[in-house]
Amino acid sequence: MAAVYKSLSKSSSSQKAEAPANGVRKNKQRVLILSSRGVTFRHRHLLNDLAAMLPHGRKDAKFDSKSKLYQLNELAELYNCNNVMFFEARKGQDLYIWLSKVPNGPTVKMHLQNLHTMDELNFTGNCLKGSRPVLSFDSAFEQQPHLRVIKELFLHTFGVPQGARKSKPFVDHVMGFTFADGKIWVRNYQINEVEAGKGAADEEAAAAAAASKGRGGKETDISLIEIGPRFVLTPIIIQEGSFGGPILYENKEFVSPNQVRADLRRKSASRHNARAEQQVERLARHGDLGLRTSGGKKAAADALDARELFA
Repeated sequence: MAAVYKSLSKSSSSQKAEAPANGVRKNKQRVLILSSRGVTFRHRHLLNDLAAMLPHGRKDAKFDSKSKLYQLNELAELYNCNNVMFFEARKGQDLYIWLSKVPNGPTVKMHLQNLHTMDELNFTGNCLKGSRPVLSFDSAFEQQPHLRVIKELFLHTFGVPQGARKSKPFVDHVMGFTFADGKIWVRNYQINEVEAGKGAADEEAAAAAAASKGRGGKETDISLIEIGPRFVLTPIIIQEGSFGGPILYENKEFVSPNQVRADLRRKSASRHNARAEQQVERLARHGDLGLRTSGGKKAAADALDARELFA
């Protein structure tokens, strides 16, 4: 009997071990959301908007260091998170966003610009807090290898897994990611369902309404209403590891905002220098011609001038 019991216990334990592999695997994703010091109020509002949209996220206090980003791996492990969304502020005006897959990577760094929060946009759309989004990607994300990596990171970060912590069993908004002009344009829309009118004169409209019948048998018209926030991301680098490792991709067309501001200052300084040189040359020509003008009129002759002394 003991041998039979041991054999049965071994078979049952092996079946329990194989059950999760053969059954439906649960997608466990948790995102650590935090920022560096020096963020502005608009950056903080964007972080709060994204944290409200990610029920599987864990918001943390500000991170002190901007050079030792590898410490975020230990922080994510401490909070049992396998994704990190880090906002890095530079000079109180530039914002960079890091998306990393902890602990083995990869990591992408992007420059965030054209930022508009929910409070600024004040759109009429609204969605349930904690609902799951539909992630819509442009076809360009399948054409280049680095865009496929970025798409996968977006899926793990913004895709709310089913049955996640604080999530609701509803899908009522769409996050759109579009790649154009070397930048990623991010938009958020509400899925609005309105009961269609009963008297549909147009046959095409009636056919479309019939195709969009709900579960209850009612005809509904589905439309998208923008909610916000909206922003634009410019990929800079992709690293193999989590906040470190060799660089897999580098955007050669990216120009740092510091360089842009320096070029503008240099251009304005060159204009000022050109005007100063023109003024010096004008005075030198007037001196050679014996013209000492003040306000466009010829000034009185100097008694100690060489022309007056040796006339």
